[in-house]
Amino acid sequence: MEVAVLAAITPSSNPWQYELHPEVWLLVTFLVGAYVYAIRVIGPRAVLPGQKVVTGKQIGCFIGAMTLLFTASSWPLHDIAEEYLYSAHMLQHMMLSYFMPPLALLATPEWLARLLVGRGRTHAVVSWLAKPVVAAVAFNAILMITHIPGMVTLAVENGSAHYTLHVLVVVSSLLMWMCVCGPLPELRISAGGQMIYLFSQSIVPTVPAGWLIFAEGTVYKVYDHDPRLWGISVTYDQQYAGLIMKVGGSIFLWTIVAYLFFFRFMAGWEQENSFKRTRRIPDAEIVGHSDEPALTYDDVAKVFDTVPPTPEPERP
Repeated sequence: MEVAVLAAITPSSNPWQYELHPEVWLLVTFLVGAYVYAIRVIGPRAVLPGQKVVTGKQIGCFIGAMTLLFTASSWPLHDIAEEYLYSAHMLQHMMLSYFMPPLALLATPEWLARLLVGRGRTHAVVSWLAKPVVAAVAFNAILMITHIPGMVTLAVENGSAHYTLHVLVVVSSLLMWMCVCGPLPELRISAGGQMIYLFSQSIVPTVPAGWLIFAEGTVYKVYDHDPRLWGISVTYDQQYAGLIMKVGGSIFLWTIVAYLFFFRFMAGWEQENSFKRTRRIPDAEIVGHSDEPALTYDDVAKVFDTVPPTPEPERP
């Protein structure tokens, strides 16, 4: 019986059969090669003498971004997301919109961003698209469009449409994150603005997430087929997708908001409000620390001697 069942499973119905995605390998290889060429060849000519071309943190962020891009776009996650589970499709989109873009921006040195964007028309277009309101509207509009059942069916059945939607998701995400952690300082907003901005980004996904969690029946017919991977029903699959979208995205954004609050606004709060003193004197308690010579009693006495006495008021 087991042999007959295994024989009945064709390669197309086996979710764990390896499938090569050469377009993903080519894209990641190109990006890695371009980044290495930029920091090895272009960077030393673009920065001032003594200035670092790239930091270790930026290299680490680039490795993380490429790892997420490759994982989300290749086997097995891509194949499971496209053919079996919509929850895997949601995880794939979370990686491409929430996790990978900020790492890619943090990995980009300012000199490299200025070479790519320039200071003319391209810079003006990017600056306008990266405005918080414009970028937020575009990002959330694409987010809503990608959850329309007809668009999901088109993406699953048409490979070109699938990758086109992924490109739109990544580009809109890069623009959305630009004012938070982009490499161009003039496009970033204040820490307080970033907190409000990121918190607002967790509101709109509540609509499609709640729709998926509480929907009656099958929302995406294209995922309602056999075999069911890991025995997950189509209803549970939809609910898991909604939870990934709402809980995963919200926790990620709220964690960044908490970081901005505690490490930007609350820095030094404990020291300033404690009776304990460290070796470093707080700036508010530094008195008389300057390059001028120390003030002596004789100096003060001379100043008082030069000031005429105040006349006494006349008595009536």
